[in-house]
Amino acid sequence: MTRYLSFLILSAVLTAPVQAEQIEVEYKRFYSHINKIGDEDTAALQFAFGFIRVGQDRLCNINSAQIVTQKQTIDLDVSEEQRFLVPKERALKLADANILIDLEEAANVCDMSVQIETKAEFIKTDYTVEELAYITRQYEAFFNEMGGFLSFMMPSVNGLIFRFADTTLDAAIPGTNGINNGMLMLDKDWLDEGNALSLPEVPLRITALAKG
Repeated sequence: MTRYLSFLILSAVLTAPVQAEQIEVEYKRFYSHINKIGDEDTAALQFAFGFIRVGQDRLCNINSAQIVTQKQTIDLDVSEEQRFLVPKERALKLADANILIDLEEAANVCDMSVQIETKAEFIKTDYTVEELAYITRQYEAFFNEMGGFLSFMMPSVNGLIFRFADTTLDAAIPGTNGINNGMLMLDKDWLDEGNALSLPEVPLRITALAKG
């Protein structure tokens, strides 16, 4: 779900070089979304933020991302994939914090991308039946909570997607269609059979295989 939510960018300040820009977004815009996860039912999930380059299948490069208040500046880690996490701190919301993002490209060619994914501590090579079921339930709970009484309009979880850093990776996984171009899709039927999973390398992330 790389484009599931959208944000309102409040201001943009042109900086050098000419095509680069800094954008400043109110922290509370992020908080309103990250506050929706983190309870027991969604404790394994997190939002990762980035910017999709318009017309291209890649993320815009981020020079830096910071949380800025009147009293402090907090650096946010930007992954090699050009995504960053935002901490859920009510104090930052009350302090009217902003998030300052320094892009290598102009803001008008970079659209905000919000991705719901599994936290790093759940990323590994070997999974038991119970662990796979737990991760699946987390995504089901997320979509159920987001949908509320409009749940019929929300996508439903039809399995899990394991994505790898090497987008050329192909590998056979017994009982599945295998890893193809760096991606393994396990549908709900396969998961319901009670299969454990062993991967040839640690995946980059796990996301939901959703159907509308």
